[in-house]
Amino acid sequence: MVQLPAYAALAVPILLGATALVLLTYDALSSRATGRNELLGMSGAGILASIVVGVWFLATGVGDPDGRGVFRLFEAQVIVDQLSLFFGVLVASVTFLILLASYDYVAEHTYQSEFYALVLLAASGMALMASANSLAMVAISLELASLPSYVLVAFLKRNRGSVEAGMKYFLIGALSTAILIYGVSLVYAVTGSLLLEDVAGAIAGGVGDANVGILGLGILMILGGFLYKTASVPFHFWAPEAYEGAPAPISAFLSSASKAAGFALAIRVLTVAFPVETVVDPGLVDWVLVAQIVAVVTMTVGNFAAATQDEVKRMLAYSSIGHAGYVFIGIAALTAGGNNNLLIGASLLHLFVYGFMNTGAFLFVSLTEYWNVGRTFEDFNGLATRAPVASVAMTIFLFSLAGLPVGGGFLTKYVLFAGAVSAGFWWLAAVGAINSALSLFYYSRVVKAMWIEDAEEGFEVRSQPLGIYAAIVVAAVATVALLPAFGMLSGVAFDAAAAVLP
Repeated sequence: MVQLPAYAALAVPILLGATALVLLTYDALSSRATGRNELLGMSGAGILASIVVGVWFLATGVGDPDGRGVFRLFEAQVIVDQLSLFFGVLVASVTFLILLASYDYVAEHTYQSEFYALVLLAASGMALMASANSLAMVAISLELASLPSYVLVAFLKRNRGSVEAGMKYFLIGALSTAILIYGVSLVYAVTGSLLLEDVAGAIAGGVGDANVGILGLGILMILGGFLYKTASVPFHFWAPEAYEGAPAPISAFLSSASKAAGFALAIRVLTVAFPVETVVDPGLVDWVLVAQIVAVVTMTVGNFAAATQDEVKRMLAYSSIGHAGYVFIGIAALTAGGNNNLLIGASLLHLFVYGFMNTGAFLFVSLTEYWNVGRTFEDFNGLATRAPVASVAMTIFLFSLAGLPVGGGFLTKYVLFAGAVSAGFWWLAAVGAINSALSLFYYSRVVKAMWIEDAEEGFEVRSQPLGIYAAIVVAAVATVALLPAFGMLSGVAFDAAAAVLP
């Protein structure tokens, strides 16, 4: 067998970034306008290769301490373990759906190669975020993912809403990055290290009473940076504006892949650098209490705001905020000596299934935008008679998001709530269950409009965009298939959770 170099363990982000460079180089050297088929073929090949490699690494024990081992690269600044591979496969899978749908969505736009390349570069940064093992790499990978995302939100340059959304996203993103980096500097001042394990070791060795306040402020500022990336309260204001103004495939990309990458950072940093046993239990900084408040407020604000929306896209935007609150339950219920592997694993499971069902829902909106259907609930009236396959898929996405047993979302919420109850935080599970019941109300409005209400006269489906349809069908099949395949997926997720827990 050929002995690969150690950095080959970073194959997932490397393949994504390299594919983006290949696209730009091909476009620059091509003597004619680059065709959509070539762009989709090259980008699809690169993404599928990254997915295959990521799954193969997980299956063969790469990143497993009991298998081929954990890889620590660049003086341990970057780590490749089961958690990073898990999120790498998730990000690459969502990216494949996004670019498949973009084949039709950006057909009439110029700079198509740049669009594909920016998506791939952002995905590369998101995959790298899951491998960040130092606070410096946290900031660097976060910017690698964010900078292309700002441009993608404002990609519709002649659309005032898109440009305005991109500017708001950029300004809030710059502020949140500054907050995070300042928090990193405070933690470094107290601990003298940026490596996550060394930070935890320094805190365990004692930081002195005079530095506890500085350390606490630093941790809270770092947590604030993560709340922005995951669109959690109170750093959620950018999400509805960015999702509404951005091209619909990019809305799906940000609400799924970007959110997952943000949680990958939060889970690794909080559990490795600031473990409950070292930071929370001794009474230094109770960031778990902050996470509990964030989980409850984010779930409640997201779902209640979604219930008041008149536009489907904004409803999905606020719904994605609510789902960030559900994921935070796994972090908010961590305790010293508790069954933390179940809690973090449950959060990872929900993020994985959410990546397909939420992406599919936004891609359905992308389909309606392609047909110029409109954005309000009433605009979806009778759509099932014109597009039955897509409407069935949308129904699956929405009911799975609500937690009904039509897709993997039912089991992920069950495991999340059961984990919270087993940890003694029954009230977190109760708030989550109440919010899930509320979400069924506004999700059902879309289903009712599509299947029960009479269609508007004069609307006809004149074309069937193959790329968007294929992406929606693939996402629907994955959402349903993850229900019977939940056992296999849960094993991978719990192994990934164990990689960052003491």
